[in-house]
Amino acid sequence: MVRESEVRAGEVAVEPPPPTDAGLVFIGRIRTPWTQRLACPRQGREDGPTCRIEIHEPWVAALAGIEAYQRLEVLYWLHLSRRDLVRQSPRNDGATRGTFALRTPVRPNPIGTAIVRLLAVEGPTLLVRGLDCLDDTPLIDLKPDRALFTPLAPAQPGDFELGDRA
Repeated sequence: MVRESEVRAGEVAVEPPPPTDAGLVFIGRIRTPWTQRLACPRQGREDGPTCRIEIHEPWVAALAGIEAYQRLEVLYWLHLSRRDLVRQSPRNDGATRGTFALRTPVRPNPIGTAIVRLLAVEGPTLLVRGLDCLDDTPLIDLKPDRALFTPLAPAQPGDFELGDRA
């Protein structure tokens, strides 16, 4: 089991460069039953507990029409995560992989994503299932699940086709 701030055998930490301001604005907070990282699930489940996404003013008006979607993509800031590991050993077996080859919360920019099932909209609050983050996690953005959409423009020469993969 992983320990908080542990560097396992074979893992590599770096000194990150000084941060620059990207102008990120938190639009709300996420309320879940998990208050400790070790208790939090590694992946959200559609049959998991009901969680709350609370939207702050002035962003509440941006929820108009969201009830039309069953699934949402949630982007959130993993504010308690380390940001310095470039190689990690998720199984703690000494074998490592690069951070970008993993779905770990330990990232240079700890942005988490989840596809959730929208259960209800109660004013500025969304009730959802499928989250995997700690209580009071800052919310970055919400979007309808991209898998629900088809491209608006007709296919163009050079568009990616499944048969084009090398």
